[in-house]
Amino acid sequence: MNGARIDFRTLGKQALSFALALGIWLTPIPAGLTKEAWHLFAVFAAAIFSVIVNAFPLLTASLLAVGAVVLTGTVDPAKAFAGFANSSVLLVVVAFLVANAVVKCGLGRRISLLVVSAFGRSTIGLGYSIFLTDALIAPAFPSNTSRGGVLYPIILSLAQSAGSTPENNRCMGGYLMFCGMASLSVSSALWLTATSANPIGVSLAAQSGLKINFGSWLLAASVPALATILMLPFVLSRLFPPGVTETPDAPAIARKELQSMGSLSRDEWIVAVTFAVMVTGWVMADSLRLSLTAVAFAGLGVLLATNVLTLDDINLQGSTLVTFLWLAVLFALSGQLNELGFMGYVGGKLTAMLGGVAWPVAYVVLLVLYVLMHYMFVSQSAQVLALFDVFLDVAVRTGVPIFLMAFALLFASSYFSTITPQAGSQNVIFVGSNYLTQGELYRLGLLTTGFCLLSFLVLGTPWLLFVAR
Repeated sequence: MNGARIDFRTLGKQALSFALALGIWLTPIPAGLTKEAWHLFAVFAAAIFSVIVNAFPLLTASLLAVGAVVLTGTVDPAKAFAGFANSSVLLVVVAFLVANAVVKCGLGRRISLLVVSAFGRSTIGLGYSIFLTDALIAPAFPSNTSRGGVLYPIILSLAQSAGSTPENNRCMGGYLMFCGMASLSVSSALWLTATSANPIGVSLAAQSGLKINFGSWLLAASVPALATILMLPFVLSRLFPPGVTETPDAPAIARKELQSMGSLSRDEWIVAVTFAVMVTGWVMADSLRLSLTAVAFAGLGVLLATNVLTLDDINLQGSTLVTFLWLAVLFALSGQLNELGFMGYVGGKLTAMLGGVAWPVAYVVLLVLYVLMHYMFVSQSAQVLALFDVFLDVAVRTGVPIFLMAFALLFASSYFSTITPQAGSQNVIFVGSNYLTQGELYRLGLLTTGFCLLSFLVLGTPWLLFVAR
């Protein structure tokens, strides 16, 4: 009987998702929008809703959505499937495979034991080590997806060495995985060069007369970002208790395990050198005019050529194919919402409603709306391109200081990347670990983003006003 009830409940959620799509589709098209933009919104909104209520897995919802918009002629097939050739999507997939080599050869375990020997007296200590390590390496990485590829194998090895797997004692691994996601979002707000969305926003701000450089960004971000980094590991340990909290004997055990492992093996040396070259390529990508994805592919090729990874290893990575499919689809559909003018239309309508209100109220409302609208995006850069100018323009017209609003929006464009599993391509690496359920990811994502929003409002606002004097 319980099984039947669960089935009926799921069927009800699925029916509700289809009804939502049909209801929006048949609603009169608002003036200023094309039929294609409105119908795409109907399908996209229903797909995201179905994932949130657990009616369909993300892959199923994505495939149904892309099938619907192509078969109905809403989106051209070439544009709907463009995500499969997108370099960011491919980079995520290759990062999954390369991370597998770090774990397989034992290098990830060795690094994790080094981390445990230094910070391993508690699980929260490991959480802090993830945040601080990411914050230190972030300015050298123009892509938080690339940093995710560096952090993920280390975090995975930390969880596994503590006996945490998706099947057993997963709470500890889940806590560490979400620490990785959250650290990437906040450290990206700390440094101008930490993610590709930041330079895009800076160039848009320059069009409005606000000049931002590396130093002024760091000064503006220092107080709210560093304070948030110092608070988040503790906050996350309360939102998602890791189960195991105190591990006083772990450092000594880790040092003993390191001794038993001996010196680096052949495969570890190959992976270490390959990974170092890949990281260097990512860091120097702009100056050397290198493709981040091409560097990752070259690294994967070396690992295959040296038999550190085999085709059998890749055949076992079925979850990577699942990730590739849904990310490519949602990336393309989100881009089409922007290209068809839907997001700009909605942003303009929402922000125009604030005319005549006091600027502090407009400032808070605009920032909250900007963050919440990321539910509709799977790319930080896409939202910056679609909405940053609109929100900044309305803020200035309502009296909000341009320096304050611009930086608030720029910082939000980083920390809102945990609001959903698909809110940033870097999340996908951690989501694919299977330590956290979809429901947990959405709950933690909303709570963490809300905490960051509050932290940057309370601490960042007075600091930005002080710096701007």
